[in-house]
Amino acid sequence: MTRKTIGTNVLLGVTGGIAAYKAAQLASTLTKEGLMVRVVMTKGAENFVGPLTFASVTGNPVAGNMFDPAQEVTIGHIELARWADIIVVAPATANFLAKAGAGMADDLLTTVLLAARCPLLLAPAMNPQMYTHPAVKKNLEVLVKRGALVAGPASGRTACGEEGPGRMTEPDEIAELVRKNLAPQDLAGVRIVVTAGPTREHMDPVRYISNPSTGRMGLEIARSAWLRGASVTLVLGPTALEAPLGVNVRRVTTAQEMYEATVEAAADAHAVIKAAAVSDFAPKDCVTYKVKKEDGAGQACSFISTPDILAALGKEKKDRILIGFAAETEDVIKNGRSKLERKNLDMLVANDISAPDSGFAVTTNQVHFITREAEPQALPLMSKADVAWRILDKLSELKKGRF
Repeated sequence: MTRKTIGTNVLLGVTGGIAAYKAAQLASTLTKEGLMVRVVMTKGAENFVGPLTFASVTGNPVAGNMFDPAQEVTIGHIELARWADIIVVAPATANFLAKAGAGMADDLLTTVLLAARCPLLLAPAMNPQMYTHPAVKKNLEVLVKRGALVAGPASGRTACGEEGPGRMTEPDEIAELVRKNLAPQDLAGVRIVVTAGPTREHMDPVRYISNPSTGRMGLEIARSAWLRGASVTLVLGPTALEAPLGVNVRRVTTAQEMYEATVEAAADAHAVIKAAAVSDFAPKDCVTYKVKKEDGAGQACSFISTPDILAALGKEKKDRILIGFAAETEDVIKNGRSKLERKNLDMLVANDISAPDSGFAVTTNQVHFITREAEPQALPLMSKADVAWRILDKLSELKKGRF
């Protein structure tokens, strides 16, 4: 099973603000994700972006006039409300919030809202002075009490040149909140620790031992766990990739730092998924100055073993679910089984990093799931996002009857 959703139908309401141009990007992003997007525009919105833009990026006609016989025959306003798995209003202007808060139904969008029973996600966007007005605050409070979700707004320079809260949340972040509200919440209430990225062991202030890990696999696991309702702590080594939305990030550099942060975070966790590529060795007696090539110090470099994070967690496992990774270059299954037993794991995710499309610094992976009870399960080559989803499917199975 790849990434799944409870629903796929997104109704995007666009109201009359300058941020309406961002709604086109949001519609495009959601459509590319494979979701079915229909757009309802207010008359004010059409002053900023034309309906043809949204029709082009979604492949669906745009609705706007509640009294248009052609639209009503194709898909009526009540049918739109029933069709939607989630309604997103972006941008949500002060005028729209006032009408929605009062329960008005004087255009197609507000009428659809009254008939809908699906989740509602609002992305306010307006001048900072307007956003901080008590009336706007009250309208938002009313809508939240009725169950509406609110994304943002962000702070910064707005289109009118003023600084403060009122900028519409960026489309990518809104899209992520849509995904979360469409995803199964089978991990709600579960506390998960995920480790990701490489570690660095310095020989001197400018040189270190590391590996090519970008952290992508662990980041996708943390993201998918949050999407599915888990409370996620991400222990993250040095990486250029951004941490996902909604997770508690603890940044570390060395294997010792990752050990300490992971053990501490795992104390009250239900599960630990250790996807980080931790250095097994660290230079002994690291110096505080840059070693020169000509002084010969590099010839005398020696190493010590770093802490074994998985082994430490396995010794104190109790009811905690422990999932590890094994990046192998040969005998993937044999070495994976050995690591599973030695580290007292519930599941091991093993892959051959010598393959060009599996392992470090690529967006795809081909892995084997190794457990104690069943034969190893070989997964086909797929995106790391889909591998992460499959790992969490297994975690959802493993947690049954345990917590």
